[in-house]
Amino acid sequence: MVQAVPKVAAVQDISCVGRCSLTVIMPVLAMLGIQVCPLPTAVLSTHLGGFKDLAFCDFTEHMPDFFHHWQQENIAFDSIYSGFLASERQIEIVKDFIDTFAKPGSLVLVDPVMGDSGRLYSTYTTTMQNKMRMLVGKASVITPNYTEACFLLGETYQAKNVDMDTTKKWLVRLADLGPEKVVITGVPCDGKKVANIAYDRNSGETWEFMHDFIPVSYPGTGDIFASVLLGLLLRGGPLPKAMEQAAHFVVKAIDVTVKARTPVREGVLLEKVLSQLYFV
Repeated sequence: MVQAVPKVAAVQDISCVGRCSLTVIMPVLAMLGIQVCPLPTAVLSTHLGGFKDLAFCDFTEHMPDFFHHWQQENIAFDSIYSGFLASERQIEIVKDFIDTFAKPGSLVLVDPVMGDSGRLYSTYTTTMQNKMRMLVGKASVITPNYTEACFLLGETYQAKNVDMDTTKKWLVRLADLGPEKVVITGVPCDGKKVANIAYDRNSGETWEFMHDFIPVSYPGTGDIFASVLLGLLLRGGPLPKAMEQAAHFVVKAIDVTVKARTPVREGVLLEKVLSQLYFV
């Protein structure tokens, strides 16, 4: 049963400067009336892009202690939400966490953060890719970007003019890995448009939402998109509406930030648009 205030366990890192991961996930979900209980994977002074000599504290060895204590206290969650995971061990821990806390009806969202622009992140190994496919199988919803969808399926990345009919077939293939709902973000079209596409295995329906391509890449926009999507789904919203509203909100945040000309590494100006986020 969903509680009066839905409770999400967010297995994510804390990048203290740069507006990504938990520093955007928590305010976005709170704005949608949802409590976030963080299970930190790491604490970083900044995110990994655009900063030098960052300070880093790995929480891998502490993560099981946290969730075992929650288990002893009979703490329950309506949703489990995982994002960037930095090692094979962390992926295994999240798998165990889902096995322990997910109940029938739990909304488990796995954002398989592995890479972007056709490239895997430097931390990702072949073994981690295989384990991420396994973790995706534990999810009810996944939100890979186009690059990550390519790597999950072993397909070739295209920088533009992606065939949408073929990519929509990927949605079904990704759902065959386990999740009921699949959203692929950032599918490059003709250089002027980007598509987000979604599929619900239970109904067999697919949806497509197009928006203008913005030639700048801010950290944390994927976290914001997935958080809005999760929040709206958890509040009972339909998948196509949740995807559309999440995309609109991210585009709005990017547009405000581009106009402000703030440094890209600081992320989008979430504070300027957060009050415009709501559940319909």
